[in-house]
Amino acid sequence: MEIEVFFSDDASWVLNEANLFLSSEPVHHNLTLSLLHTRIDDREPGRYWVATNSRGVVGVVVQSPLNSRAIITPMKSEIVGKVVDAILDANVVLPGVAGDAATTARFAGEWAERNKSPVFPFLGLRLYEVPEVQEFSTVRGHFRPADLADRELLIDWVTCFSVDIGEQENTSDEEELQKRRVTSSHIVDRLVSDGHLWLWEDTEPVSMVARTTAVAGVVQVRLVYTPQKYRNRGYATTCVGKLSKQIRNEGYRCILYTDLCNPNSNAIYRRIGYCAVAEAIQYRFA
Repeated sequence: MEIEVFFSDDASWVLNEANLFLSSEPVHHNLTLSLLHTRIDDREPGRYWVATNSRGVVGVVVQSPLNSRAIITPMKSEIVGKVVDAILDANVVLPGVAGDAATTARFAGEWAERNKSPVFPFLGLRLYEVPEVQEFSTVRGHFRPADLADRELLIDWVTCFSVDIGEQENTSDEEELQKRRVTSSHIVDRLVSDGHLWLWEDTEPVSMVARTTAVAGVVQVRLVYTPQKYRNRGYATTCVGKLSKQIRNEGYRCILYTDLCNPNSNAIYRRIGYCAVAEAIQYRFA
């Protein structure tokens, strides 16, 4: 079957064209679905590619913001090649790609071959879903939604989180640090406004966790972070357990991604009741 790849800068058009395909696997396609819904609301520019054959949509690639890595849905290898060709024919230079491990590796390989340049895998992830939250021991303190009084602390934590997971490198450059804080402030302001950022407080805030807006019945737990001085005390476990139970009680499927390099977090989530669904990976392009 002939594969065609269509480009658009309109997230609404992409969601309209690809919604049936994306909603058919709402856990595997959650990142793409969530990003499209967000871009419809905030109007931030993006680039979008939709691959189709005679049966309908068979793959979607999203790049937004315009300087970010592309996020790709799982797709067959022959579709990946067509998508890479379409992106290169449009003279778009991607800084990297992220998604399902097999699809992303194929995309990175095709990109390296066509550009005759190296690509670098740098973050292996595992996608988990919790069908039922298991009983877990809680620690001293209480769970509460973050508010504007926490803003400066949370900006610091979100900035540190991006370094911890490998999205950013440590730096002492003041201009770069200021840019990161601006980006973090936008994330914090949106999450606090939506009521989606939560804290564990033990006389003071000691750990945070966030959730996404439900899309196609799925909510992602994200931004799990505890400062170094508060780690190994059970705060993150309690945060994730509390929020996961809240999401499941609301009737949604609940997912999260973990760093495969961190065996402690993977073990923690399994104790809460999370089960592995798939692996994902991110690549940087030279």
